[in-house]
Amino acid sequence: MCRNIKPLFNFDPVVTDEEIRAASLQFVRKISGFTEPSKANEEAFELAVNEVSLIARKLMESLVTNAEPRNREVEMERARARNAKRFGTGEA
Repeated sequence: MCRNIKPLFNFDPVVTDEEIRAASLQFVRKISGFTEPSKANEEAFELAVNEVSLIARKLMESLVTNAEPRNREVEMERARARNAKRFGTGEA
């Protein structure tokens, strides 16, 4: 499940709120053990996702680097090539 959490820092274009929320949701799912919480836990689950999102946004805004921003499309192509090599899908 955590493999779905992608690096979000130093990309062009910058990270969106939707990407931060998706990563936060994956994190909360992982540590809670719930893909979907029960009705009894739904409020706590959503609160956790919202709070993790806020903290992640704050982190993204406070990080600094001298490196050039990475291109999302180039990084996705590199990931596809690594996966093709690793899993032998023949798409390299």
